[in-house]
Amino acid sequence: MSTNVKIEVDERTADVLQARAAELGVTVSELVAELATLDSDPVVVESGEIAELDRRWQKIEAGVPTIPHERVVRWLRTWGTPGFRPWRVQ
Repeated sequence: MSTNVKIEVDERTADVLQARAAELGVTVSELVAELATLDSDPVVVESGEIAELDRRWQKIEAGVPTIPHERVVRWLRTWGTPGFRPWRVQ
């Protein structure tokens, strides 16, 4: 069993936390707990991953067509719904 601790924040911060938690469908406590763990584990990035990102960025800079933002957003909104399809099936 965990013990609850009261943490005081200003009204604006409280409003922002409440709104963000509501958007995500979680409680403020769950949101804060998640935020508190974001920097706890160092992110390890392999050199091959960086090289791949560099290759992709070079293609973008060279003018290779990319997927429009709006299309990606529409696809992301299907996650967790019956309408979800893997990206390659689009």
